[in-house]
Amino acid sequence: MKARVHVMLKEGVLDPQGEAVRHALGSLGFEGVNGVRQGKVIELDLAEGTSEARIAEMCEKLLANTVIESYRIETL
Repeated sequence: MKARVHVMLKEGVLDPQGEAVRHALGSLGFEGVNGVRQGKVIELDLAEGTSEARIAEMCEKLLANTVIESYRIETL
């Protein structure tokens, strides 16, 4: 079984990497990009039957800093 975890900074948390990407896009001539939020995707290869609750526990303990990041689990 596979799962994909999408981790993003929470709203209101400054995203300097996203701002750098937005600035770079403007410098390359891509007009109209008003904001960029950068995150990460973690792909997990898991034993069959691993519950979403178990994946959430992995996120809470290691994969995401839940003080400043939110996550979304996608099972594949």
